[in-house]
Amino acid sequence: MKIPRLRLWIAAGVAAVIGGTGALTTTTANAATGCRVDYSVSSQWSGGFGANVTITNLGDPVNGWRLTWSFPSGQTISQLWNGSYTQSGAQVTVTNASYNGAIPTGGTTSFGFNGAFGSTNTAPTSFALNGTTCTGSTGPSTTPSSTPSSTPSASPSASPSSTPQGSSKPCDIYAAGGTPCVAAHSTTRALYRAYNGNLYQVRRSSDNATRNIGVLSAGGVANAAAQDSFCSGTTCVITVVYDQSGRGNDVWYQGSGGAGGRATPAKATTESLTVGGSKAYSLYINPGNSYWRDGHTTGVPTGSAPEGVYMVTSGTHVNSGCCFDYGNSETTRRADGAGAMDAIYFGTSCWFGGCSGSGPWVQADLEYGLYPGGSSSWNPNQRAFTSKFVTATLKNNGTSRFAIKGSNAQSGSLYTLYDGSLPPGYSPMRKQGAIILGSGGDCCATNTNLSAGTFYEGAIVSGYPSDATENAVQADVVAAGYR
Repeated sequence: MKIPRLRLWIAAGVAAVIGGTGALTTTTANAATGCRVDYSVSSQWSGGFGANVTITNLGDPVNGWRLTWSFPSGQTISQLWNGSYTQSGAQVTVTNASYNGAIPTGGTTSFGFNGAFGSTNTAPTSFALNGTTCTGSTGPSTTPSSTPSSTPSASPSASPSSTPQGSSKPCDIYAAGGTPCVAAHSTTRALYRAYNGNLYQVRRSSDNATRNIGVLSAGGVANAAAQDSFCSGTTCVITVVYDQSGRGNDVWYQGSGGAGGRATPAKATTESLTVGGSKAYSLYINPGNSYWRDGHTTGVPTGSAPEGVYMVTSGTHVNSGCCFDYGNSETTRRADGAGAMDAIYFGTSCWFGGCSGSGPWVQADLEYGLYPGGSSSWNPNQRAFTSKFVTATLKNNGTSRFAIKGSNAQSGSLYTLYDGSLPPGYSPMRKQGAIILGSGGDCCATNTNLSAGTFYEGAIVSGYPSDATENAVQADVVAAGYR
């Protein structure tokens, strides 16, 4: 569906419900159970709203969850991600997706949705997890025996109970900040700690067979060994990078058999690296390679809706060709005017002159220009990022403000390159909701991409991320251990 213009509704409609659940999976008698549910309205417009829900498990590990509540003001859900839902009248039931059903002790999982309301939009105040209403504390999941056992308990199991998964990944962090990922792409690792699906697909030249490359474990790194085995003795290309958000925003190469167009898929084995000590491969874009998806009906922000984007790229494989972008682009694949794009650019191109040094730089491709700041004049706060691994971020509230940041992806904090007004002629934005990866917006239906760059991971989020959220994402990227 088309997403109408959003306006941020800060700190509105927030409900935090803390309680205990009696249907959690347990490993011992008298095991503690409990949960917390945080419900927040992240954006609201005439007759519609967006909301985020985070479940925190305070008790024993849960494997499969069902969250229920009743809307107090007759609200209805129209679209939900990171789960599935049913609604009967005011009663709503949300169940986990295939990749986020497990919640370890102390762990969280999140989902979000768009909905409609009438005259009021009162937040629900009571939730139930797996059938039991939250009560506000942890407690025993089974009633203890009135008489102690006369014999010692059996020896401990040889197999330990499931261990908590690792720390939150970028899209967990964005969701917790009220700005959920609507598209999440990576060839190197999972961007949700519970994600256990495919990252990308390779096609070998010897017989045109394809193979999906997933992660080694939930929330883990790519299974590079599967690619090595499949591509042994021949060459492979990456045909699609899968969307981890659950919205189906997979990006296919722009060419015959892919998204259509004149470009080609990138070679799958040009660059190998390690992430957390495990081998992985990058999406190594050379001129003539690019990827695209029309996501305007599957959650990618359109019009003046607020949006954030991040990516991890490289400062050692760049050029000045137009344009190594990742983000929001035209569904028409034509240059449709100022504000039709909202994408991160990384490279050595300097559109308006006066650039300091030779780059590469993080800029904003807003269509009709690569902007280093809020005007066509060179931003004196810009700096080059030449490290092997680079984090780049862009956020745009759609009407008045945008910010660009960058950093070494192996260490340090994000550096704010610009945070201020949109350039003249770009308020409001007119985003179309396609996803571009590796090329400019007017590529590649009838032409081919001219840019070079490397893509390791990135995401597009709904809403305007806070600085704290972006800082937490950068910390997770550093902790991922790109080498």
